[in-house]
Amino acid sequence: MKLVMKYVILYVNDFEKTMDFYKGILGLPVKMQQDTYVEFDTGAITLSINTRKDVKELTGLNVPEGSAPTQTFEVGFVVEDVVATIETLRQQGVTILKEPVTKPWGQTVAYVADPDGHYIEICTSVE
Repeated sequence: MKLVMKYVILYVNDFEKTMDFYKGILGLPVKMQQDTYVEFDTGAITLSINTRKDVKELTGLNVPEGSAPTQTFEVGFVVEDVVATIETLRQQGVTILKEPVTKPWGQTVAYVADPDGHYIEICTSVE
């Protein structure tokens, strides 16, 4: 069996605020939108958002309301200049969780949060 990752869907509380974050602040182009389901073009992997309410109705899965008090994953974006990107995000009011730091393997990494508290890693590629 060969599995190929094509997309990740984030469940969100405030659709408009989250759209503003990913489209307006991060500048991700919208690939497709159907009501509260949106796909952003991020390259090989599509990042999608949908409201918790809509996901619950569509799937019948037990989708908890509200943001989780802890996170168990992160979404990562590779950029050329982490320090400049973090400064731009800071000026736009994005919550900075961890300032840029260079790891022992040479990668520069920082963390921000989206409106639902999902961890977003902003990093350079691994050399």
